[in-house]
Amino acid sequence: MRTSIATVSLSGSLTEKLTAASRAGFDGVEIFEDDLLASPLAPEEIRARCADLGLGIDLYQPLRDIEAVPEEEFTRNLCRARHKFELMRRLGADTVLVCSSVSPSAVDDDALAAEQLARLADLAEEFGIRVAYEALAWGRHVSTYDHAWHVVATAGHPALGTCLDSFHILSRGSDPKGIEDIPGEKIFFLQLADAPLLAMDVLQWSRHHRCFPGQGGFDVAGLVRHVLRTGYAGPLSLEVFNDVFRQAEAGPTAVDAHRSLLVLQETVGLAQLPAPVVPTGVAFAELVTPDAEPVAEVLGALGFARTARHRGKPVDLWQQGEARVLVNTGPAARREGTTLAAIGLESPDPAGAARRAEALLAPVLPRRRAAEDAPLEAVAAPDGTELFFCATDHPELPNWRADFEDVPGAGPDTAVTRVDHLALVQPWHHFDEAALFHRSVLGLSAQESVDVADPYGLLRSRAVTAADGSVRIALSVGPAPADDTVHAQHIALATDDVVAAARRFRAAGGALLPIPANHYDDLAARFDFADGELATYRELGILYDRDAHGEFRHCYTRTVGRVFFELLQRDGGYRGYGASNAPVRLAAQHAARRLTGG
Repeated sequence: MRTSIATVSLSGSLTEKLTAASRAGFDGVEIFEDDLLASPLAPEEIRARCADLGLGIDLYQPLRDIEAVPEEEFTRNLCRARHKFELMRRLGADTVLVCSSVSPSAVDDDALAAEQLARLADLAEEFGIRVAYEALAWGRHVSTYDHAWHVVATAGHPALGTCLDSFHILSRGSDPKGIEDIPGEKIFFLQLADAPLLAMDVLQWSRHHRCFPGQGGFDVAGLVRHVLRTGYAGPLSLEVFNDVFRQAEAGPTAVDAHRSLLVLQETVGLAQLPAPVVPTGVAFAELVTPDAEPVAEVLGALGFARTARHRGKPVDLWQQGEARVLVNTGPAARREGTTLAAIGLESPDPAGAARRAEALLAPVLPRRRAAEDAPLEAVAAPDGTELFFCATDHPELPNWRADFEDVPGAGPDTAVTRVDHLALVQPWHHFDEAALFHRSVLGLSAQESVDVADPYGLLRSRAVTAADGSVRIALSVGPAPADDTVHAQHIALATDDVVAAARRFRAAGGALLPIPANHYDDLAARFDFADGELATYRELGILYDRDAHGEFRHCYTRTVGRVFFELLQRDGGYRGYGASNAPVRLAAQHAARRLTGG
């Protein structure tokens, strides 16, 4: 089906919005009136610009407060509408959105509303225009889609139909199954938006917190299925009011938007994409750093050993158990200090994973490699992290490990078994996009978003995981993005005995993050511990949590650049990440930063 996006969903000038929509692959746009009024281009120039970009103008919106008003006021409304229809003819738009009235002068009279909308449609028909009547969730008298359809059906005018908006329907808890009672040819337009499930005034919810399908808590796909059963054949169009999207760069937002519609069409059976290839493990985490020594000191203290070096690049492989960390001191490392720049994901079908990623608009990364280097498939996540699809132990597929030559030296310790999870801090405007990307492109399951108290605000976090826990990525966005030493990326390392691993780390010269004594006083009040157990945790800075499935013990290293490490032990099927301890950890990291002046 055609895909469209309302210009209100993107930031920038109208020209910038149109360009972004076209480059992202949309077929058309809804022109929001404020964007046209603020544009220096005449309607004819906007029409030509859209044609040059391959965009249709699918809707002009909105006409407000038209119906169910006294005759004198309606006469003025018709005069106003005539001017808009003249403009639409110049613009080349043939459908106008009319929102249900919120005017104090509107009366609760469906017959009057239908009669006046029919007269509006008479006028629109003279200009070759259709009127799509939409129920605003906060409409004065018409606030549900079935009520709006009743008014349209009563009017019985061929140029009058209804516009369905997923937010207005689902935010009120209306049952979308009744949509199937509307003839498809009378659904003139379909607008789609998701939203997080919030308990707040619906107008404010709508104006500030909508998001693209798949990023919130609404069953947008279920609603679309009901619409398709009517025979609706118009565009799938996004109308999203969101404070973050309106401030973010239009280009990436438009790509995120179009990706959401591709996934939606796949979900409802309108499109067939390459099947998801769920990663089966973490092959490696790659750190880039201008100075390998501090990173090497931490890795060595953690029990890693430098086991190999890349044949042609300044990249060392550090390994312990199944946990592998690449340390890259190439030119890119000099720009931002120590960062987690890339993740290798084990895949049963790297080429298939790359095809899926490319079909969902993930940037495919060109690689500068020697002829003998393994031809790894790689794409960029929304935050710029490079994702490599690997088959480390597959006998018939390229193995990245073959690019490295073993180096002599002592073997690694065995305290760490594997990478438990990776925590990636997202730019403030990429959090929702990142969750959709990892779910749709990688086939991971998104957990519920949680808010964590930071001393200077709230940190949002959302984990995406493989069903068996072999891959876990925690996505977060913090309140103080300039404080990179606290809101940093981290690598969480699994161990069977976190106490022994922590002692070994300290004995090797490593510095663990000190945890306030108050945390342990609170633990003593909440849980029962064996004699001396809590004292050990206090000594080493080990935090503790428990859920219905098991126990969780974890501690943290000091931060190196923008990266730190976590040692953790899961017992009995614990599924979380110690979220209840995150405020303590964040406060401790802020305190450590102040003490070191770093």
